Amino acid sequence: MESRKMSDSARSAGTIIKRSVVVVILAIAFGYIEAAVVAYLRAIFHPDGFDFPLAAGIFGDSSRGLLLTEVGREATTIVLIFTAAFLAGHNRRQRLAYFLIIFAVWDIFYYVWLRVLIGWPVSVLDWDILFLIPLAWAGPVIAPVVVSAVMLLFAGIILYLDSSGRPVKAGLWGWPGFCLAGAVVVVSFGIAGLHIFEPDFAEYFSWPLFTAGLLGAIVIFAKCVYRKEPPGRPGG
Repeated sequence: MESRKMSDSARSAGTIIKRSVVVVILAIAFGYIEAAVVAYLRAIFHPDGFDFPLAAGIFGDSSRGLLLTEVGREATTIVLIFTAAFLAGHNRRQRLAYFLIIFAVWDIFYYVWLRVLIGWPVSVLDWDILFLIPLAWAGPVIAPVVVSAVMLLFAGIILYLDSSGRPVKAGLWGWPGFCLAGAVVVVSFGIAGLHIFEPDFAEYFSWPLFTAGLLGAIVIFAKCVYRKEPPGRPGG
């Protein structure tokens, strides 16, 4: 019986590794598509070069159609990532992990490909428009890259423990905690996004707020990983 369990665990681990490789390849390719689109957009909106603070008229009436198209593209990008994760995973935990992997690798390689295609970012401290839903998110490149690295760590642990038969369980308090921590990080980007046209834009990105949200997510995840089952209730 023990031998059979080990065999099943090995098979599960092998499947997870294969699927992880596939979704990583997908995410790297998707990152190139994203970077190519942004290269075109910058040629249209920033013919003299992309830099902060942004020109006040960049989101004016003349560019509203393209801006709405970009918002739609971002929304469908999330749908595509979710769809790929849904197809790759066998349960909710795995689907979440694959979503984190695809999103994180896509985000990191987006900047890698931009560097290859247009020589930007010059530094990880360069600022970028990160997202446009519901409003503009902004911040230094290093911030979303750090978030992506943490997402990859979470995904790896979830998949490893899932294949070992010791799945991560969030519990009733886990999900609200994650949502709150994520909201704090998003707020740090959103506040900065409100000031992208101002000369002192960099002062509006709150590193303490960003760090608090990120550390909060890490602490909550660690508690989920090491969560003990109530007495009399079987684990796993």
